[in-house]
Amino acid sequence: MNQLASTDYKTYLGEDELPTHYYNVRADMVTDHAPILNPATLQPMTVADLEPVFCTELAKQELNTTDRFILIPEEVRDFYKMYRPSPLVRAKFLEKALGTPAKIYYKFEGNNTSGSHKLNSAIAQAYYAKQQGITHLTTETGAGQWGTALSMACGFFDIDLQVYMVKCSAEQKPYRKAVMETYQARVTPSPSSTTNVGRAILAEHPDSSGSLGTAISEAVETALNTENCRYVLGSVLNQVLLHQSIIGLEAKAALDKIGETADILIGCAGGGSNLGGLMAPFVADKLAGKSAPHFIAVEPASCPSLTRGRFAYDFCDVGKVTPLAKMYTLGSGFIPSANHSGGLRYHGMSPILSQLYHDGILDEARSVEQTSVFEAAELFARVEGTLPAPESSHAIRVAIDEALKCKETGEEKTIVFGLTGTGYFDLVAYMAYNNGTMTDYIPTDEDLEAGFAYIPKLEGIQ
Repeated sequence: MNQLASTDYKTYLGEDELPTHYYNVRADMVTDHAPILNPATLQPMTVADLEPVFCTELAKQELNTTDRFILIPEEVRDFYKMYRPSPLVRAKFLEKALGTPAKIYYKFEGNNTSGSHKLNSAIAQAYYAKQQGITHLTTETGAGQWGTALSMACGFFDIDLQVYMVKCSAEQKPYRKAVMETYQARVTPSPSSTTNVGRAILAEHPDSSGSLGTAISEAVETALNTENCRYVLGSVLNQVLLHQSIIGLEAKAALDKIGETADILIGCAGGGSNLGGLMAPFVADKLAGKSAPHFIAVEPASCPSLTRGRFAYDFCDVGKVTPLAKMYTLGSGFIPSANHSGGLRYHGMSPILSQLYHDGILDEARSVEQTSVFEAAELFARVEGTLPAPESSHAIRVAIDEALKCKETGEEKTIVFGLTGTGYFDLVAYMAYNNGTMTDYIPTDEDLEAGFAYIPKLEGIQ
């Protein structure tokens, strides 16, 4: 990983318009995020600390603060060519339906069997595991997009995979499980009775619907107790945002090609992989003092880490076996309601995005209620012809809101949002919306305080 002299992202696009390198935004951040801490020593994690859990190359990427552009392995890039570059689509029919003067574009990441952007990082992480000779991987999955993507990647590289799927999502989306099993993955609803962490949670909360934090704990525990096994994850950490930067690099190139400049850039935000990847090269412009879009993160009102959370060191999992990260958090013990945007049901936010939000680089965060999200999703499906994932539909909701503001003011802004994937495995949610049984849950201040009680009080550490 040698530092490359050029800062122009176009240097790292191939003739096929597919990036040749990932972009590491940490190399350009004015304020780097606080280091992740070893939970045993409270000292910054080293590659050696991370290696028992992560593949060595991924551990290095996690801690890399200096290399602006990192080469995409040729075997990974060849895999990307099956579905990338992904399209940047102008939503002309949505514009017409809204009667807005705004131009609306979306970067569509659903053109692969997993149906989401998650495959971008899954194939990279599986590749590095294969190169290291790792034979087993474990992971968690919320809505199932990450588990499906990693199942595809592990199937491609012939690596055994154990997936812990958040229980309410496993119940809502049995066909996701079927796809994972088609690629030979083993899928266990979480919390489960197969791990110490899972058994402890079930003993205290026998009817627990699960959370990403719980599933992470189970996956990490299994990785540490299985020979030649490592843990991989689909969001939150730096390595994942690094791999997802290809979304933003392609989007920026496509806008340049058609002579457009984004005024507003919108992404749904759960752990941060999609938004962080979409934003990355545009953030580079802002950090360099150049013109940049107004960045908006959109999260569910039921799990409002950015809009109502605290910026503090916290565990990334319920079982407190992962490193401590400084991020916007609701507390590792916060269990979100069993809403239908399973990929956004995480108590914390990416340390990179958290720092960018804290510093005002990520301009704005909004939380939206579930029924308004599905109202936007169904309008988009009717006029644009694609059934969007519930997670992506948070971004659609705010894109519509911004376009309607332009209708009121007459401003001709260019709005770009990330359509992270399709919603064809989310029909239970669409049925609930259509038959009127979907409800909106917003945690009370008391609910949040109960979660905040799990945030550790660390002496002398800011």
